[in-house]
Amino acid sequence: MSGQPPIRFGVFTPPITRPNENPTWALHRQLELVEWFDRLGYDEAWFGEHHNGGSELVGTPEIMIAMAAERTRHIMLGTGVTSLPYHHPFLVAERMTMLDHLTRGRVILGCGPGSLAFDAHIMGLDYAKSRQRTSESLEAIMALLRSPDPVSIKTDWFELRDAQLQMRPFTYPHFEVTTAGTSSPSGPRLAGRNGISLLTISASSPAGFEALRDTWQIVEEEAAGHDQQVDRSGWRLVSFYHLADTEDQAREDVRYGLEHLMRYLTTTTPIPLVSDPADIDRSVDELNATGLMVIGTADRMIEHLRKFQAQTGGFGGFLGFGHEMADRPATLRSHELMVREVIPEINRTTLRQRANWARLSEAGGWGDIVAQAQQKATEAYEQGRIS
Repeated sequence: MSGQPPIRFGVFTPPITRPNENPTWALHRQLELVEWFDRLGYDEAWFGEHHNGGSELVGTPEIMIAMAAERTRHIMLGTGVTSLPYHHPFLVAERMTMLDHLTRGRVILGCGPGSLAFDAHIMGLDYAKSRQRTSESLEAIMALLRSPDPVSIKTDWFELRDAQLQMRPFTYPHFEVTTAGTSSPSGPRLAGRNGISLLTISASSPAGFEALRDTWQIVEEEAAGHDQQVDRSGWRLVSFYHLADTEDQAREDVRYGLEHLMRYLTTTTPIPLVSDPADIDRSVDELNATGLMVIGTADRMIEHLRKFQAQTGGFGGFLGFGHEMADRPATLRSHELMVREVIPEINRTTLRQRANWARLSEAGGWGDIVAQAQQKATEAYEQGRIS
C-alpha cells in the first residue's frame, strides 16, 4: 500500500443521540464537534437526513452544512446522505450548488434512498420503490450538473422541463457526488453508471465486509459499460469505533451509551448486532470479535483498517460513524487518538521523522560534540581575557 495516496479521514455523523436529551443542545453539540474535527485535521464531516425515530435529529443536512461552514475553515462537508426519493432532483441540485458557492467549494453531495423505512411511511411513499427513484433522481441531478443544455426528463414521480440551474457550481466542473451502498451491488452499480464516487455504509458488517472484495470491480465494470470514468480514491468506507488509552478504559467509556446505540441499530437495520444490549462487556466482546465495531486502543483500530485495505485492494477514505457511545471528554479523546496514533500509522506520515531519529540516535556522540565546542569557546574567551 506504500504507493497509494493517503487515505482521507472523517466522520459520518447522523448523529445518533439518546431520545431523552434536549434536542437543541444535541444539535449544537454536534456542530461543536465538527469545529473540533476541523481543528484536529479531519478531512470530512457528513450529516445525515432522517425524519423519525427520535435519535437521528437532522432532517435537513444542508442547513447543518451551512451552520458548520461558518464555524470551520478547512474540513469538507457532505450530506450523508440526502434521501433522493423525498425531494425533487432540481431542488437538490440547486441547494447544493448554492452551498458550493457559499462554502467556496467545501461541499459533497451524498445520495441514497433513505435508511429509515418509517420515514417513507409517514410521507405516504412506498419504500420498495426507493432505490429505483434514487436512480432516476441521480440521473437527473448529474444531467443538471453536467449538461450545457437545458434538461428534460419525465418519470412517474417528477418532471424536468427545459431545466437549467441558474448558477454553475463553484467547483469545476462540479462538486463531488457520491452514492451510498451497503452489501448489495446496487450502490456500486449506481456509482459506476453515473461516474461518481461510492460510500460503503456497512463496511464492517459480515456481509458488507465480504462484499468489499468485489465492490470496486462492479463499479469499474458498470462504468465501462456506460462510458464513464471512476477513481478508486473516491471510495469511502464507514465503520464504528471508540478509542481509549487502554482496553479497560474503552469498555468503561462506552457504558455511557452503547446499550442505546445497540437497541436503536437493531430496530432500524437488518444487521444482527449483539445478543444482549444490556450486557456491556459481552457486547464489546461480540462487536470486537465480529469486527462490527472497534472498542479499544489505537492498535486495534490500526488492525481494523489494515483488514479493510487487504480486503478492498485500496480505498480512498474512511469515516467513523457518529454516535454517543461515550460522554464528551471520552469522545474527544477517542478522536484525538485517531489523529495522533492511527492516521500517521496508516498513512505512513511519520516515516521520515522516524528515519531521522534513527540516524541521529544510532550515530551518537552529538552531545559530546556540542560539549567540546562549548569548551573550546570558553577556553578562547579565557585566553582573550588573559592576553
